[in-house]
Amino acid sequence: MGFVDDFMAFLNKHKVIGLAVAFIIGAAAAKLVSALVADIIMPIIAVLIPGGDWRSAVLQIGPIKLLIGDFAGALIDFAIIAFVVFLIVKYAVKEEGK
Repeated sequence: MGFVDDFMAFLNKHKVIGLAVAFIIGAAAAKLVSALVADIIMPIIAVLIPGGDWRSAVLQIGPIKLLIGDFAGALIDFAIIAFVVFLIVKYAVKEEGK
């Protein structure tokens, strides 16, 4: 076996191609969910919060600025992305069981 055959055997044995495809799709899905949060969900939430621009909220403790609004946005993004991934995995596992 040559180098190319060894490399192809490695890729097939460890399912590297499937992992790469899943990573790329996951990154695209994360961008999609982030856009959903930033462009659709957050404008609705901003209307409900006094002042509206909550993503720029800063907590100043002496010379330290804590960007709590930005962190809260990232936390909400993560929660929604995790929920979407959970639903996809739950659906995929359910389909495999049939």
